[in-house]
Amino acid sequence: MSKRKLTRKQSWRVQKIQDERTERMRKQQEKQDKMVTGGDLGPEQEGLVITHYGSQLDVECLHGDQKGQIFRCHLRANIERLVTGDRVAWRAGKELTGIIVAALPRHSVLNRPDPRGELKPIAANIDQIIVVFSPLPKPSTMLLDRYLVAVELSHIEPILLLNKYDLINKDEQHLIPMIQRYRDIGYTVLTSSTVNNQGLQELHKVLDQRVSVLVGQSGVGKSSLINSLLPGTDLRIGDVSENSGLGIHTTTSARLFHIPSGGELIDSPGIREFGLWHLKPNELIHGFRDITPFLGLCKFRDCNHQAEPGCAVLKAVKDGSITKQRFDNYKQILQALME
Repeated sequence: MSKRKLTRKQSWRVQKIQDERTERMRKQQEKQDKMVTGGDLGPEQEGLVITHYGSQLDVECLHGDQKGQIFRCHLRANIERLVTGDRVAWRAGKELTGIIVAALPRHSVLNRPDPRGELKPIAANIDQIIVVFSPLPKPSTMLLDRYLVAVELSHIEPILLLNKYDLINKDEQHLIPMIQRYRDIGYTVLTSSTVNNQGLQELHKVLDQRVSVLVGQSGVGKSSLINSLLPGTDLRIGDVSENSGLGIHTTTSARLFHIPSGGELIDSPGIREFGLWHLKPNELIHGFRDITPFLGLCKFRDCNHQAEPGCAVLKAVKDGSITKQRFDNYKQILQALME
């Protein structure tokens, strides 16, 4: 059925109603702005979201006489969810308050799926992600590979950091060949210790002039690292639970810190497991950089890399080009996704 054409009077009436609604929203927004900031607002300017507190965000002023100062800002209506690292357009009010009026484009975003499988942004405009692990809590290659898959599929450069290296003893010697296997795959793997400052100078070089995110299990020493890299930050440091062997959460909100030598560091809340249940099974394999070179080389185009004849991936596992542990982790994650 053809769409009925409105008369000139009807069109005028529809437009009048829309204009009235727009004006009401504008007046309501102005009223809210005055309640929040206590008066007149300054001109629009660019700012950097430092941390997020529910409906309020700390925004750093990037230009002018107040450059470097932090303003507690509220969001204008209909602005997408903002996270630490976002660039925004905002207007300053009185007493270090302000209003965010628009979100600026992102060049990257780190997402984490919620229990319903919906992606939730954690941090934005990131150059690299530092996956921190340590001898205690005991590291799992499965957990590391889950982190790496999530980072790889976010198209952000991952770096592995074995922290608390001073705890390496005869019981943890298996960690040495483990980190070498990741180096052989092509990952940058660093070691560090805040006890004797081992590796911190090299870590500074990796962080220089880049926006980096620290992720990893609770208890691996992320807060201690930040306190060592940024003296005076004094983040609260947690211990490892004697009952569970897992870390105790100390960070509650992702926060961005400026590194004096250059670059920014975002510390995210402790994540015990990086959910991948939002992925489709055929997407998973592209998160394994050591397996992807063999894709398309199998005898059959629809090869599932299970037991098919002429499978290039299985051949690569057999001759050691792909480690058995990595392939086993891939299969285990794949099975979980399919279930």
